[in-house]
Amino acid sequence: MTYEQLKKDPALQVYITKADQSLKALGFTEHSFAHGGKVSETAAYILESLGFSAHDVELARIAGYLHDIGNLVNRSDHSQSGAVMAFTILQGSDMPPEDIATVVTAIGNHDEGTGVPVNPIAAALILADKSDVRRSRVRNTDISTFDIHDRVNYSVEGAELALEGQEIRLILTVDTAFGSVMDYFEIFMARMILCRKAAESLNLKFRLQINGQLLL
Repeated sequence: MTYEQLKKDPALQVYITKADQSLKALGFTEHSFAHGGKVSETAAYILESLGFSAHDVELARIAGYLHDIGNLVNRSDHSQSGAVMAFTILQGSDMPPEDIATVVTAIGNHDEGTGVPVNPIAAALILADKSDVRRSRVRNTDISTFDIHDRVNYSVEGAELALEGQEIRLILTVDTAFGSVMDYFEIFMARMILCRKAAESLNLKFRLQINGQLLL
């Protein structure tokens, strides 16, 4: 099972679509193909830049694409239910058990509530997922009714995760007319702490830069 084959699977497309529809009904930002694809490619970029094998990079892509599938079951504990779903999907493919185990472990550990960067794939997935903050993820078209998640995502005009030497830096350009830096920390502090742990597991230092200022 390759990443390209996975993206073409009709059943998986239904699961991801339905999972995102549930989150839309709950008022969450976009968690569909755009988010999965972005996380997939960012996780791959991290490991590729660090010199990991093409095989590990491919596993990171697969984990990134599948990581939010558990939202089909419920937002609560979605990383664990997503891991179980991914196991079932991949077990029916030609993927070796060792690779299935790696991908499932990464998915089960990507959420800031319970996640731990237990292997490089999990670490890359965490960093890629938590760095996907952008205006286009906001679905609410009425700015006057934005909640804090809408404000923070909408305020981000630019986001880049960049490897610079032994640092991995999340560089954000924020329009403070829509959300303040404190708003960002209020909802994302736990995510940034997990990113720091993920970076350390890859022998990197995580830094957060907002509007030109280093804050972490």
